[in-house]
Amino acid sequence: MLNTFIQDVQTGAQIPVPLETESVEKSLSIIELISSGGVAGQFIIGVLFLMLIGAIYIYFERLFAIKAASKIDGNFMNQIKDHVSHGKIDAAQLLCAQVNSPVSRLIGKGISRIGKPLADINTAIENAGRLEVYGLEKNVSMLATISGAGPMIGFLGTVIGMILAIFELANAGGTIQMDVLASGLYTAMTTTVAGLIVGIVSFMAYNHLVVKTDKVVYQMEANSLEFLDHLNEPI
Repeated sequence: MLNTFIQDVQTGAQIPVPLETESVEKSLSIIELISSGGVAGQFIIGVLFLMLIGAIYIYFERLFAIKAASKIDGNFMNQIKDHVSHGKIDAAQLLCAQVNSPVSRLIGKGISRIGKPLADINTAIENAGRLEVYGLEKNVSMLATISGAGPMIGFLGTVIGMILAIFELANAGGTIQMDVLASGLYTAMTTTVAGLIVGIVSFMAYNHLVVKTDKVVYQMEANSLEFLDHLNEPI
């Protein structure tokens, strides 16, 4: 073998050079990634997808409702105080009925109690305020539930995927074959990512709605105190 190589060099013969094998890059789409996860992975991802759709629906439905509740004419309280000061209780109640907002409903409840002790008026407004806050927070707690349950369901898929991978490895007679383990590993990784996405989106949506709701609650409290202070002013 060595003599042949030396003869080839002396005669100038061309020495065959082994061709380099071209590396083939394999791409994987999201659909292929999900389909490679097996039935268990596809089921869990389907559940997480439905949870994500529900979270998005609740977020936008509540966001529009809270924005509508926060809209009120800046001159509303001035008109109310003017009507009350001149004894036009019916006109004040009519104005509250025409404005569809939590603030107007609270003030309307207080106007309906005019003539009673101030403590009774305050109690009526507080009770009405609790109902308004309950209405603003409708279904918002579902976002908190989804934000906590999403990652947990994703981790459940991770555990199932790892169990499947170990099961396939045990049945392979101790030889490690990546193609055998691929299905279980895909299930483990895809469900984890999907669960975290659902949890992050739901958590951010929940906190944003809480901040928006707190602003409306502050608005209701400020206008209620302004109304009670006006009633407490000496005539």
